[in-house]
Amino acid sequence: MGAGVIGLSIAWACVQRGAKVQVIDPNGVATGASGGIVGALAPHVPENWNAKKDFQLGSLLMSQAFWADVTEASGRATGYARTGRLQPLADEAAIALAQTRAFGAAGLWLGQADWRIVPATHADWEPPSPSGLLVQDTLTALIHPRQATLALAAAITAGGGDILRSGHAQGKVVWATGAAGLEQMTETHTRLVGAGVKGQAALLRLDARGLPQLFVDTLHIVPHLDGTVAIGSTTERDFDDGTATDDQLDALVAKARAALPALQNAPVIARWAGVRPRSRSRAPMLGRHPFIPGAFVANGGFKIGFGMAPKMAQVMADLLIDDRDTIPADFDPAASLELLLVKHTSGGGAKRRGAGPPLPLKISPRFGHNALTPVCGPDPCDTIAPTQAGRLVVQQGRCGAIGKFTQFAQLPLRQSHQQMRQQRGMDDQAVIAFNVAGVSLVVVDAVTVEGQR
Repeated sequence: MGAGVIGLSIAWACVQRGAKVQVIDPNGVATGASGGIVGALAPHVPENWNAKKDFQLGSLLMSQAFWADVTEASGRATGYARTGRLQPLADEAAIALAQTRAFGAAGLWLGQADWRIVPATHADWEPPSPSGLLVQDTLTALIHPRQATLALAAAITAGGGDILRSGHAQGKVVWATGAAGLEQMTETHTRLVGAGVKGQAALLRLDARGLPQLFVDTLHIVPHLDGTVAIGSTTERDFDDGTATDDQLDALVAKARAALPALQNAPVIARWAGVRPRSRSRAPMLGRHPFIPGAFVANGGFKIGFGMAPKMAQVMADLLIDDRDTIPADFDPAASLELLLVKHTSGGGAKRRGAGPPLPLKISPRFGHNALTPVCGPDPCDTIAPTQAGRLVVQQGRCGAIGKFTQFAQLPLRQSHQQMRQQRGMDDQAVIAFNVAGVSLVVVDAVTVEGQR
């Protein structure tokens, strides 16, 4: 479900493995955020490495082959090119940071791309640099979002898949429905799962094809292969119309022209606005759908969706076709569903109701399994499961926390935490709530948790 870049990339990966696919989107192909114009496939900085950055690196490195296959199958251009990027360095502090990142890239980027400091040449297609130095990386690529998404759709149909505006979801269903999908999950859950963030961008007529991308004062300046230059983008969490452009875009264009004199006389030929899906965890949501039994979800690409799409497609195809879960734990949808803390006893002494500070134990529902998994820090540690006595017990796990929760009850799905507390006279730390199979299950009397971490 969903004919944006994520849904179509997953469908294409499945087609390549011989699967029969059907993509349904009532709005058509590339009508949401994937119909944009910027297409900056820029890496995270090579420092403070984590699973998300490593995943993105793998995806960027496989992008050239991925999009080449799409072009060959569809006969359509995607606008992909790995042309690198230039960034100005303002002062000595910026230079020192860039040197540290260059060292990091040498080890983290596996020798397949460089992050280096180079002298400014004062060329027309070069941002002014107060220090006379620039960062040049060779990993950054660009793509034309709308062209690439349309090419994906053509590749799928050429491979025997169907792309429909209506139809019945059947088989293994993946919900890749962007900001609307996050909104639907939030309505089902007891708290925010994610939200759409609006962005505005402009397309200018200037032939700078083959030149590097520029990143100047938070602006992406992207020279597309069709002789246009994209400028983007705004980040707007509060908005009334997700597709309307306004004076914020005018200011963005003026800022870009001030930063790069070569753009001064380039006319604006298109203005674009769209809403990008950002999950609460800030990482993509990949895996089993938390609220639709038997279904899957792929969402939360936000600003890096096109850069992440090739590898997101690969790991989802692993799960769908081979039943092999290669998805990073950080991308588990449960990361955007964390709930409340519980009371505990701080040591291993006698049980005392309400004693000690709250244990930082986050309850992360792992739907599709007959249990729930709290998360202590970055890793799952214990399992909550119902017992025959009608109690919920935190079974001992790697964190060593043990606890009992009594008097659980089923309440209406959309009843808020505040309503639950008012109804039963509870305070914030005396309730744990989560959703299972469409029911909000609430522990109304959190007694004790004891042990040490």
